[in-house]
Amino acid sequence: MLCAALVLAFASGCGRTVLIREGSPMRIGPSTKAQVWTRVDGEWELSASRVEIPEGWYLVPPSFVEKE
Repeated sequence: MLCAALVLAFASGCGRTVLIREGSPMRIGPSTKAQVWTRVDGEWELSASRVEIPEGWYLVPPSFVEKE
């Protein structure tokens, strides 16, 4: 049982996590698909499906966007 617990613990950490500071914009890499929020009649709506986001587009934290 201990062996199984260790395998699960290590398997869940196989991905690479990079923490980005609040003030850092990011750029989209190749072949990125995600659900996105869009403004429709002044309200934010989540897309029903994943959309392809062009490589090179910027992601910015909410503090970069003007308040409404």
